[in-house]
Formats: sequence, C-alpha cells, structure tokens
Amino acid sequence: MIAYFFYLLAFLILALVISAIKVLREYERGVIFLLGRFYKVKGPGLFLVIPIVQEMVKVDLRTIVMAVPTQDVISRDNVSVKVDAIVFFRVIDPGKAIIQVENFYEATSQLAQTTLRSVLGQHELDEILAERERLNVDIQAILDQQTDAWGIKVSNVEIKRVDLDESMIRAIARQAEAERERRAKVIHAEGELQASEKLLEAARVLAQVPQALQLRYLQTLTEIAGDKSSTIVFPLPVELGDLFRYNRPSAP
Repeated sequence: MIAYFFYLLAFLILALVISAIKVLREYERGVIFLLGRFYKVKGPGLFLVIPIVQEMVKVDLRTIVMAVPTQDVISRDNVSVKVDAIVFFRVIDPGKAIIQVENFYEATSQLAQTTLRSVLGQHELDEILAERERLNVDIQAILDQQTDAWGIKVSNVEIKRVDLDESMIRAIARQAEAERERRAKVIHAEGELQASEKLLEAARVLAQVPQALQLRYLQTLTEIAGDKSSTIVFPLPVELGDLFRYNRPSAP
C-alpha cells in the first residue's frame, strides 16, 4: 500500500514537471502571470512554468495581414464609394498586447475600419482615386500612433479597391470625354496660332523680294497639275492689270 502511494506521488510529480516544461518557437513569446499578476515575458526556447502558481499566454510576433471589411464611405464632395483595404501589423510588446487590450486583433480591426472611413471622408473623390499612396501613409500613421499603447506596430496600409456605382462611373466617363475634347480644341488652337506665326514670317520674307511670290505661284501650279485636276486657277498680280490700263491706246 505504501509502495503504491509512492508510485502515485512519483507519477504526479513527473506529470507536474512535464506540464511545467514549455517550448516556444523563435517567433513566439510567453507572457507569464504569477498568481494573477504580470511577471515577465519569456521565450523563445525551453523554460519552466510552475503549474497552478504561474500561467502563460502565448503571443505570435509575426506580421499579421488583416483584411479590412468593405466600408461605405461618403467623400467630402458627397459621393458614396465602397472601399476595401489591407493592414499589416505585428506585436512588438507582448506584455502590453495582452494586458492593455482584451483582443488586440479585433481592436486593431475595428480601429482600422473607423480610421479608414474618417480619413477618406475628408477627401474628394478625385483625391481618393488619384492619391492612394498619400492616403495610405496618412492612415498608417494614425493607426500606428493609436495602437502604440497596445504594443502594436502598424507597418503598412494599402487601399485595395474603390468601387463606384454605375451612375458615377458614367459621370466620370462623360467628364473624361469632355476633358479629351477640351484638350483637342486647345491643341488645334495652338496649331492654328503656330501656323499663323509661320505664315506671317513667310509673308515678310516674300515681301522683301517680289519675284519670290511669282516663283511661289509657279510652284503652286505645279502641285495642282500633279493632282490631275481639270480646273487650274492661276492668280494674277494686281500690278498686271494696272499695266494694261496704262498702256491702253487713247481714242482718236
């Protein structure tokens, strides 16, 4: 009977020793509580946790990729859009992550959703579509500042997708078409201006030598004749008409 008791005691001691042995991987840490009070952070590797007296909460230090659920955002110019984003964060202080907040993953997710709506609501639609990089940096800075008290480091935020309704897509298409037409008209007007400047320079050059204008007439006739046209228009200088008028014989 006594031997049985010693065997049972030895078995219990061995079980306690085995249960006290803890092994954590390189990316894991153990937050140790001694009689309910925070004691220290241990790991990685092999260490002992005294049963009943001590309790361990395991924390993963790897970067967590969290998808922010689709958010309905109203921009500053009163346009409703649906926005998806991704947040990259990791635990840098396991003690704070366990003690300061009940569930750091859920808390970071809710904070990311609120911050996303708040930041995008301060910008117009054109800024949301064209300046995603700047908005990503702004959201990341706000999240990192607010999660610092939880021992969380937000390393990056990416706006993944911005969805518009069909009416807004058609309006943007009409706006883009009008912008292209405006640019075409401006380019055409600039071409006319440059052409008029070149014509003015050519007229000044031709005015210096009157014979040059006659040569230009002949060159134009050559170009018209090459087009196989049945009608040839030959411009006559005004001075030629004056010559015939002055040389006309007078009446007897």
